[in-house]
Amino acid sequence: MNWIDGGDTARVTPRRLPLKTREAVWGFAFILPWLLGFVLFSLGPIVGVFYFSLTEYSVFDVPRWVGLANYARMLREDELFWQSSYNTLYYVALRVPLHVGLGFLLALLLHRNLRGIGWFRTAFYLPAVMPIVATAVIWMWLFQPNVGVVNYLLELLGLPKILWLTSDLWAKPAIVLISLWHVGPIMVIFLAGLNDIPDHLYEAASIDGAGRFRRLLYITIPMMTPVLFFNLIMDVINSFQVFAFAFIMTQGGPLNSTLFTALYIYQNAFQYFEMGYASALSVVLFLVILGFTVIIVKSQARWVHYERL
Repeated sequence: MNWIDGGDTARVTPRRLPLKTREAVWGFAFILPWLLGFVLFSLGPIVGVFYFSLTEYSVFDVPRWVGLANYARMLREDELFWQSSYNTLYYVALRVPLHVGLGFLLALLLHRNLRGIGWFRTAFYLPAVMPIVATAVIWMWLFQPNVGVVNYLLELLGLPKILWLTSDLWAKPAIVLISLWHVGPIMVIFLAGLNDIPDHLYEAASIDGAGRFRRLLYITIPMMTPVLFFNLIMDVINSFQVFAFAFIMTQGGPLNSTLFTALYIYQNAFQYFEMGYASALSVVLFLVILGFTVIIVKSQARWVHYERL
C-alpha cells in the first residue's frame, strides 16, 4: 500500500492485482455455479457409488461395510448378472453397427441440394424429439401379436406372424429395431461432417475418372472417419445404458430375455432396495464402458484419418 502525506492525515491507495490474477479470479467466479453443480450432482454421486458398492445398504438403514462381498456375490452366485450382461452385449453388438450404418446411409441420401430435402431431414429427425414413453406405447401397439400393424404387413407378404415382445427369441431384436427409429441425431452429425468435406476433392477425383463408388470409398469414408469415430464412441456408451424401452415394454421379460444391466441395476436399487449391490453393478457397468471406450480410442490410429494442414 502507498501512503500519501496530506497534512495531518494519510490516505491509503490500494494496490491493484496483476492482470493475470484478476482474470483468473473472474474466470473462477464465472465457472463457480457450474463447478458447484458438478461437484454436488456429478462428482459426489460418482464417489458415493464407489463407496456404497463396498457396503450393504438397504436405503432404510446405515450402510454396513462388507468390502468386496458384493462383487464376489455378483461373479459367483448371481446368475441374473450374467444373463443381464449377455443381453446387454447382444444389444450393443447388434444395435451399434446397425444404428451407425443406418445413420451414415441416411446422411448420404439426404446430402443433396434438392427441393424439399429439408422436409425429409425433419421427418427422419422428428422421432428423436418424441417422448420415450409415447414412442414405447406406439411400438407396443405396432408389435401386437394379433392386431399389430407389423404382423398385418407380414401376413400380406405371406410371412408368418411373430410374437415380437412376448417371445424370448424375438424380444431383444424387437427392441433393437425400435431403437433404430431414433437415428435422427446421429444422422445430423454425419450430415454436418459431409458438409465439411471440400468440394475440390470430388472435382479432382471426377477429372481423374473416379466414379461415385470410388469417390465414396477413397474420399468420403476416409474424410468421415473422425465423425465416425465420435459417433461410434457415443453410440457404444449409450447402447450399454439401454433401459427405457425394456423397462416400459417388457419389464425385463419374457424369461429375462430383455433384462439389461441398467434395468437390473434399477430393480436392485428401487425394487429390492439393495442399494449397495446395485452400486456394485453400476461400478462394473462403468468399468466395462470405460474399457470399450479405451479400446476404441486406442484403435483410432489405425483407421481414423485427420486432415493435415
